Amino acid sequence: MSTRLDLTQDVGALTARIVDIESVSGAEKALADAVEEALRALPHLSVDRDGDSVVARTRLGRGERVVIAGHLDTVPVADNLPSRVEGDLLYGCGTSDMKSGVAVALKLAAALEAPSRDVTYVFYDCEEIEAERNGLLRLSRNRPEWLAGDFAVLMEPTDGTIEGGCQGTLRAQVVTRGRRAHSARSWLGVNAIHAARPVLEILEGYEARMPVVDGLEYHEGLNAVGVAGGVAGNVIPDECVVTVNYRFAPDLSLEAARDHVSEVFDGFEVRFTDGAPAARPGLTHPAAAAFVTAVGGVPRAKLGWTDVSLFAGLGIPAVNYGPGDPNLAHQRGEFVSLEKIAECERRMLAWLG
Repeated sequence: MSTRLDLTQDVGALTARIVDIESVSGAEKALADAVEEALRALPHLSVDRDGDSVVARTRLGRGERVVIAGHLDTVPVADNLPSRVEGDLLYGCGTSDMKSGVAVALKLAAALEAPSRDVTYVFYDCEEIEAERNGLLRLSRNRPEWLAGDFAVLMEPTDGTIEGGCQGTLRAQVVTRGRRAHSARSWLGVNAIHAARPVLEILEGYEARMPVVDGLEYHEGLNAVGVAGGVAGNVIPDECVVTVNYRFAPDLSLEAARDHVSEVFDGFEVRFTDGAPAARPGLTHPAAAAFVTAVGGVPRAKLGWTDVSLFAGLGIPAVNYGPGDPNLAHQRGEFVSLEKIAECERRMLAWLG
């Protein structure tokens, strides 16, 4: 089967075509090849490639440059390919997260030969897996000039609503210790799993903040996401590890978020395993304000981490906006509304046309 993309297709049909080119994280080459081939056929764009990330740019000398970005990869296929249409709904792996957004970006790239602003289109790999393999992170380190811009739109699924900024995230291990003993003589030991009860009580009683940042309300969360302990079926365990995940609002730095978790679990051994900073909404930036005016609706806070954080690290204000429903992402029955895709295309064209 050919993997060529026809950018003259209706955006819904193009989405289905992109969905049917399997691109699980780390195996995006076929789709990246198709995207590159389609973009190189457009004479008004210059095209570059790094690994399985493709970047295309207009060079019109406009006073402002915007970046439109989307990842090509999906989570593993779950018997949900090829795609299928039922009424207004397109089903298939990656329909919502985020091949519908990729299709909109490709349609814009083809249609806008002379947009009102210079545009950089970024299609990148490995977003759905560990951060160190993220294609956008790789570009920010190796080719930051390719990502230069005044404002960015990350076409993550938002169900057609602008979502500003993103939450930060960190994981930590809260460790309780004991002393091993034979379970038949348990009084000779100290059970580390039993000692973890105060950690769980702290989490159960934790009151999450709901701060307003740049006019948007974020809802934090601190939760246990894993518990590990035990040596053998006849041994009192001497260590138990409760893994917690803290989703924090963009009024906190990553360092401040770590300090908060350390304070919450004061007296316990706390080991931080990973983390990513939050990003402020940046909706007061003129380019962002113009985008909000063109798209319409009432922006809301992004409850989750996205790559707008990487753009924020480059000094580029960014928002999330795409046709997919974030609540359907990664589900076996994932789908997207064809009308939502068309609406997203219309609104983006109105902004840039």
